[in-house]
Amino acid sequence: MAIPTPVNGQITDAVTQANVKVLGDAPAMAMGSIFQSLAHSTGILYENAVSAQQQIGITSQAATNQGVIQIYSVDTMADSVATSKIAKSDVPDNMLNLLTALQATKG
Repeated sequence: MAIPTPVNGQITDAVTQANVKVLGDAPAMAMGSIFQSLAHSTGILYENAVSAQQQIGITSQAATNQGVIQIYSVDTMADSVATSKIAKSDVPDNMLNLLTALQATKG
């Protein structure tokens, strides 16, 4: 520092020490900022992981529901297929003819 200054030496020393303190604290502040950013990013990572797990859970529940619906509708589908096959064949006519013949023999 220059000796012949119009400002008191104690003031210049205080300002110089404050500037040195700021320069000394800069790496710690930078690391603190990096750690905060890392913590924030990790939080978002966990939020996305939880959201993905929830979506997988919803999808698996929907798939299970569809499977159960198909299992419960097997009999209904088999009945409807059998009914449509019988309706397309001549079995109803034959049954009606047999019923008519049985009614005629009773009387």
